[in-house]
Amino acid sequence: MLSDVMEDYLKAVYELEREHGPPVGTSTLADYLGVTPPTVTSMVEKLEERGLVEREKYKGVELTPEGETVALEVLRHHRLLEAFLADHLDYEWDEVHDEADALEHHISEEFEKRLAQKLGDPAVDPHGDPIPTEDLEPPESPDTEVLADHEAGDRVAVARVSDRDDEELRYLKDAGVEPGTELDVVEHAPIGMFVVDIDGETVHLPDRVAAAIRVRPVDERVTET
Repeated sequence: MLSDVMEDYLKAVYELEREHGPPVGTSTLADYLGVTPPTVTSMVEKLEERGLVEREKYKGVELTPEGETVALEVLRHHRLLEAFLADHLDYEWDEVHDEADALEHHISEEFEKRLAQKLGDPAVDPHGDPIPTEDLEPPESPDTEVLADHEAGDRVAVARVSDRDDEELRYLKDAGVEPGTELDVVEHAPIGMFVVDIDGETVHLPDRVAAAIRVRPVDERVTET
């Protein structure tokens, strides 16, 4: 049996591998989890002893196939729970992450199965993150780009939004930005604001928020008038 904390570490390594590629540095993992590097080192040693990660000195850690399977199962629980909380219990999308974090370690496989059936086996969670399949195959990540990397005139659709900052999620909800929203890039203002147009309404997004949004192209360019 693995502790909740061990499962949290495996899930974090998986998500960082998907975002930046392996191996994951100790300091990167520490920042992601909000703990100290020595704490990470101690836990990584325990996970390595169990054959769940491989560690390369001065470079970082990488999940073994066994570690990836555990991470995918926890991630499937988490994202199904987020979808259920949002769809059936009227949670806002900035509220579901912490609740799912608390519950993901404690549901049975039967509960997971019924949860998926109740939801119609969704492909993504409320933030647009892909949900691993029942067979725990790594979900395919569609080709997306960071909104902040786009230029004025680009038309894009929001694919995913980071769920790690509740304040940012509330900001985006108020601005009408969510998975599926189509927007036109207006300008990257020098004052640290990314300006977009949504159905004729101008929306200002702080740079850090624009950097947390993944998008896919709708058209190559928007005709300027």
